[in-house]
Amino acid sequence: MYILLANFSFLEMCYINSTVPSMLANFFSEKKTISFSGCFLQFYFFFSMGTTETFFLSAMAFDRYLAICRPLHYTTIMTVQKCFRMGACCWVCGFLCFLLPVYLISQLPFCCDNKIDHFLCDPGPLIKLSCSPAPTTEMICALYNSVLIFSTFLFITSSYTLVIRTVLRVPSAEGRRKTFSTCGSHLAVVSLFYGSIMIVYVSPTSGNPAGMQKIVTLFYSVLTPLVNPLIYSLRNKEMKEVLKKLLRTVRQIHGKKF
Repeated sequence: MYILLANFSFLEMCYINSTVPSMLANFFSEKKTISFSGCFLQFYFFFSMGTTETFFLSAMAFDRYLAICRPLHYTTIMTVQKCFRMGACCWVCGFLCFLLPVYLISQLPFCCDNKIDHFLCDPGPLIKLSCSPAPTTEMICALYNSVLIFSTFLFITSSYTLVIRTVLRVPSAEGRRKTFSTCGSHLAVVSLFYGSIMIVYVSPTSGNPAGMQKIVTLFYSVLTPLVNPLIYSLRNKEMKEVLKKLLRTVRQIHGKKF
């Protein structure tokens, strides 16, 4: 589990660094430009790491299933070697999966109007820059995203269905609470990530207003990776005590001012 969490934490750092530095540079620059190759490199790395995240979330759901539903077999199934292999598989598959959409969009004929109505190189705004309508490419990308998102989400949902069924068999309420509390952090991360990407990438880009796309993209590309470490840290008792002390200090300072 900790090997997967370490990989997931490293992935979150890379995920933010694929877009935030260039985004901040554009905010403070008069010429908000990016080269054609730079745009598609950002597109590829950002979405490859997003795809990798879906695989890691699925792997972590499987880990929770084994820990709760097959506790006696957990140590024999989830060995260190298998955890490393699982992590490597997530990275490799994540970076291979998005080659096709990047290739399809890069082959579109782009016109002189090269203004991207977004703060990063997203498929929707890039397709809109095409000289001619590209409904086929748009539908292929939408179908591709739908299959990828729903297949991993279905796997996670199936894992937690079995987990919930096992938890409900625990006789005591305290036992059920303690058993299911180990899944709370992962469920929160899954809800934040999948809830936002489904809004933007499951349906064709023409159906979503540009403003909403920007807000939701900002949410899952910047805010979610920043919040995820805090969500996982809340399981730590020492972290909880530090947060309680911080809240008490803030309340005391706030009370003195008024």
